[in-house]
Amino acid sequence: MGKTCAVIGSGIAGLAAAIRISAKGYKVDVYESNSTPGGKISEKHIDGYRFDMGPSVFMLPGLIDELFTLCGKNPKDYFSYKPVKDPFRYFFEDGSIINACSDLNEFAAELELKTGTPPVVFNKYLKDIAVKYDITSGVFIENSLHVLRNYFTKKFISGIFNFNKIDTFKSMDELNRRFFKDKRVIQIFNNYATYIGSDPLTTPATLNVIQHLELNTGVFLPDKGMYDIVNSLTKLAKEIGVTFHLNTPVEEIGVTEGSISGVTLRDGTAVPYDSVVSNMDVYFTYRRLLRSQPAPERILAQPKSTSLLCFYWGINREYPELNLHNLFFAANDNEEYETIFQKGVISSDPSIYLFISSKYVPADAPPGSENWFLLVTAPNDNGQDWDTIRLDTRKKIIEKINRMLRTDIEQHIVCEEFLTPKIILNKYASAFGAVYGNSSNNRFSAFQRHPNFSRKIKGLYFVGGSVHPGAGIPLCLNSAKILEKVFK
Repeated sequence: MGKTCAVIGSGIAGLAAAIRISAKGYKVDVYESNSTPGGKISEKHIDGYRFDMGPSVFMLPGLIDELFTLCGKNPKDYFSYKPVKDPFRYFFEDGSIINACSDLNEFAAELELKTGTPPVVFNKYLKDIAVKYDITSGVFIENSLHVLRNYFTKKFISGIFNFNKIDTFKSMDELNRRFFKDKRVIQIFNNYATYIGSDPLTTPATLNVIQHLELNTGVFLPDKGMYDIVNSLTKLAKEIGVTFHLNTPVEEIGVTEGSISGVTLRDGTAVPYDSVVSNMDVYFTYRRLLRSQPAPERILAQPKSTSLLCFYWGINREYPELNLHNLFFAANDNEEYETIFQKGVISSDPSIYLFISSKYVPADAPPGSENWFLLVTAPNDNGQDWDTIRLDTRKKIIEKINRMLRTDIEQHIVCEEFLTPKIILNKYASAFGAVYGNSSNNRFSAFQRHPNFSRKIKGLYFVGGSVHPGAGIPLCLNSAKILEKVFK
């Protein structure tokens, strides 16, 4: 009988882990507490509108493609996507609009025209963030920091010698201000910290690698929307023998004499396994599934990232002035960050991100309509009255959209759904409703995430945004690649 492995959770990292482990010859079962796979990459259909409910910015699609080629399949037979031309449109309170062009020469010209930023400065910035990514990718993005042999690789040694180039001791804001003078340009590049729920005023400039992924490697969109990533990988996983158990929560991970013995399901069924991979938030993996085992309290006690307050609106008209990705900036972004990260409340003037997939996937909305996915950064859940906060924030969002687009948006909202940090906590088992795991608001947080394996329990592994190397689709997919290297 071949070896067996249980994967707990079917987020993007869990799916990728299941595929990689199955390709190694294991019999893999995936246990998912929700009715559909995908974790935070989810979708909802309402009155003819389809909404992607989670991640919306798609980068490094090759990480998806390689899961198919790993299994001897042609990715194009399962999954298709296109690069997005001019993916972002930025709106400012002074009435100015900046288009982030996919052609970087055009983007440089746009920044020069709108802000006076010399193209040579922008090009130096692009090179700087590319160098940061090149140094860090081989050290911790694509490899484990918890395996001794990795410290003797050429990439790691090169990274050590070039450590000064990743600017660990500067904040993202500080470095961006050294390159740029215009407030709006600084706002644009500081905003990337929010991709991982962090504060650009304290987040190390090392994390400007996020900008590199979006600017230098490009933004893409699946032809059928973001949830097609999940549909395609689920189809692949089933074809190679992975079994999915939906609506089947795991109650406990079994450990006998320091080794994995299996899992116990919520209904009391005990199933033996040789290995277990947890795609569940590492905090709840220990607090709920490994209650009898010593927990890494130092890691679990680290501050958590921010959360999100999201609205999904079916709009019965089209707005040609909007793009696929849009951002309406706060008038004072530093005050906004201070309010969120120091005071723990949503700003009275929040920056608003707006994703409209129907701009590229017409079937996502009825003819002449648009599907709006709006979000603002919110503190994580600590018992707040989210119903009151949601209604107050919704009012502020409508006021801001009306002012900046000169419209009356509420009369065009024909259907609505929402997510609060409390819902995120309960639906996705994200500790405190934090979307990105532990916060990245200190110099070494990227190096302090939980490893992808347990040193104390043989056969126990971890993937996903709450462990190494971090949150976001590319890093979650890399967590599964790292798992494959350390899996025994």
